Amino acid sequence: MARRVLVVDDEQEIRTVLRAYLEHEGFDVAEAGTGAEALRRSLATDGTAPDVVLLDIGLPDLGGLDVLRTIRRSSDVYVLLVTARADEVDTLVGLGAGADDYVTKPFSPREVVARVGTVLRRSADRAAPHVPDERVLRFERLTLDERRRELTVDDGEVRLSTLEFDLLHALAASPGRVFSRAQLLEKVWGYDFYGDERVVDVHVRSVRRALGDDAADPRVIGTVRGVGYKFLLPRAGAAS
Repeated sequence: MARRVLVVDDEQEIRTVLRAYLEHEGFDVAEAGTGAEALRRSLATDGTAPDVVLLDIGLPDLGGLDVLRTIRRSSDVYVLLVTARADEVDTLVGLGAGADDYVTKPFSPREVVARVGTVLRRSADRAAPHVPDERVLRFERLTLDERRRELTVDDGEVRLSTLEFDLLHALAASPGRVFSRAQLLEKVWGYDFYGDERVVDVHVRSVRRALGDDAADPRVIGTVRGVGYKFLLPRAGAAS
């Protein structure tokens, strides 16, 4: 079955170009030119909801970030923001609202298609059969079940976006190991990243917020200044 991609942009020309490139690679593509239509298609319950949303920030009715926040209330669909401005505020605010990644105009359609393909391949890999015990990471107070895509803290489930979960899992799979931002981009995002490495910082902040982890006195994710991040908790049952 072809994977579904929703292209949201108020410029017909951009939608047409992206659709042509995506369909050439075998994706099932839908379009939306307004925020209202984007929400209707993104949150469809008839089996036509997309696997990936390419969401332009500058929409004529609802702002793209408002659309994103509404989507995030009930869906963890992968959202790639498309923005005409590369300034820090635009990017970081968008990612803080729940976007998984971003690309700036003008962009290469081939790069966008490559990113979509990588996202969906990673999704298929997660669904492939694995030995369950190898995919459950247990720590004091915290458990990550990769197969079920579940994070529990003190026996209560904590909701993360798809990419936030992958980021936390990448760190937790190697407790104590320091990962640079570039290593996390390659490991979690899954492709050569040419944008701002600070996207990692934004997602780490989101994960910390979900966990109630204080960056000034972290218990779960530590910052190694000038390098990157590391997971601080030892595996359950490990010697201290």
